[in-house]
Amino acid sequence: MEIRCGYRIEVVCYQPTPTILLLDPHPSRDADIVSGPNSVVTSLVDGWNVPWAEYTDSFMNRCRRLVVPPGGVAFKNDIVVRDSGALDYVDYNAQEVFPGDLPSEMFQYMLASRYCEVDELLTTAWQLFGNYAPGWNRVQQICNFVNAHIRFDYQCARNTRTAAQVMNERVGVCRDFTHLAVALCRCMNIPARYCNGFLGDIGVPRDPAPMDYNAWFEAYLAGQWFTFDPRHNMPRIGRILVARGRDAADIPMIHTFGPHILQKFEVITDEVWA
Repeated sequence: MEIRCGYRIEVVCYQPTPTILLLDPHPSRDADIVSGPNSVVTSLVDGWNVPWAEYTDSFMNRCRRLVVPPGGVAFKNDIVVRDSGALDYVDYNAQEVFPGDLPSEMFQYMLASRYCEVDELLTTAWQLFGNYAPGWNRVQQICNFVNAHIRFDYQCARNTRTAAQVMNERVGVCRDFTHLAVALCRCMNIPARYCNGFLGDIGVPRDPAPMDYNAWFEAYLAGQWFTFDPRHNMPRIGRILVARGRDAADIPMIHTFGPHILQKFEVITDEVWA
């Protein structure tokens, strides 16, 4: 199958503003790109193209850097990506890896980070999940708990909300669901990393809410990374990864080194029908 993904975003700044973008499919999907990318950055004042440069960050994500001119810019991209059409891979027998046997690079995904307070949630996590069978089952039980106890509400979105605050407030959006599940996995000595990307309504009833980027996470079990999604809490078709990190602080979609106003934000993720 083929999936069209892209965005139309406008940002207004009143002075030259250095900016970093993580908006496009991850380099791991380059071989699947059928058409595009058609990245365009244009000035909102005069319509001229704004130059940008690409680099790879320490988590191997594709990043763009530019300076937004006074008056702001429009970011546009339209890409068609080939996908297997398979559901997220499931392995109910995948076991946890004893921390002493983990590769050294996994430890960063077991520690506290900006939005995931492992130390604050540690006791609660062991009380809730310590008696469950370790491995896939325990991660799924964490997802079940987050899905059942956190209410999804766009109107309550707050970009400073942490995992511990999600636990207390019991409300949030997909990044909040993910931060809490990531933190609880780390409390149980399971490496977990935050992901975001495109996820259309493929194989499920269409959500009437405007399309947005989605957050999910990957847990390290049996020597490999597996996808889990506490917000939807079911295997899905057609995830197109954009970026991975310890939490959302590592992979902001748009980070400006100065004030900005988000004037327009449209995301496209649809199956392409022949």
